[in-house]
Amino acid sequence: RAGVLVKNGGVLEALAGIRTAILDKTGTLTHGRAVITDIRANDGFSGADILRLAASLDQASGHVIAAALIETATSRGLALSAPTNTSETPGLGIEGEVDGRRIVVGGDGFVHRRVGGVDPRTLHAGLSPDAMKVAVAVDGTIAGVIVLEDRVREDASAMLASLRQVGIRRIVLASGDRLDIVRAVGERLGVDLILGDLGPEDKVAAVRAETAAGPVMMVGDGVNDAPALAAADVGVAMGARGTAASSEAAGVVILVDELGPLAKAIFIARRTRAIALQSVFAGLGLSIAAMLVAAFGYLPPVQGALLQEAIDVAVILNALRALR
Repeated sequence: RAGVLVKNGGVLEALAGIRTAILDKTGTLTHGRAVITDIRANDGFSGADILRLAASLDQASGHVIAAALIETATSRGLALSAPTNTSETPGLGIEGEVDGRRIVVGGDGFVHRRVGGVDPRTLHAGLSPDAMKVAVAVDGTIAGVIVLEDRVREDASAMLASLRQVGIRRIVLASGDRLDIVRAVGERLGVDLILGDLGPEDKVAAVRAETAAGPVMMVGDGVNDAPALAAADVGVAMGARGTAASSEAAGVVILVDELGPLAKAIFIARRTRAIALQSVFAGLGLSIAAMLVAAFGYLPPVQGALLQEAIDVAVILNALRALR
């Protein structure tokens, strides 16, 4: 159907049996288009310098937050430099060199572990706990914090309600963002479990833990989601704005930048499986009944062959209802 790509019939069948959905936050339940609302700089640094250096380094990253920094820096006329010697820890942060200076960009904990010294959280005074904060270190010193906002999708609540309507019993929000940010979103949307501060391996562990209670679907869009997408019974990638890695790892790709098609895909998968099973059992039942009648001599061979053809046609016509 429009908006959803299911890669093969096995995935469609697995999708019909899903009981638990694990959802990433950024780019999945939110728009993934963060907007910079503030830049808090330590002494010796300006907001423009912090943004330019962070955006320059983030050219080596595929994260949606990196894209937001690059877009904002470019729109403000800042000249970005090419980063070198970069090393990214998916879902946590990135480090490398820009114009000969050692830059670290990422979550507060990630940056603080890399450079030590002053904790970036000292710059959080007065900020909303819902706000995303990206810490930036320059040459071993905490330079500042970039504050961003990524709004929850307008259709997120309706989509979660639709998932429950089609049989999803448990919804888990799993994100690499700080737990307080994830909790604010999760409580607003009414999910069953909230997990934050997760790296890629933690998301895989969450998938495996939930699998013990039944088939699990993982929904995400970033490089850091790819391992969890591959580990789940069904991986679903937000392909319209997500990374190629997530789309390659997933069995289902949502081709539009909205969540509505996901519940529709599950409904279609369950309806398709129900029709398939109905056709199988009806065909077998009618064929066995006809064979029993023939065994007692009440059905001549020619009429038996014609009846079997009629049963086959009826079963095929019933199966074609799945195309509607």
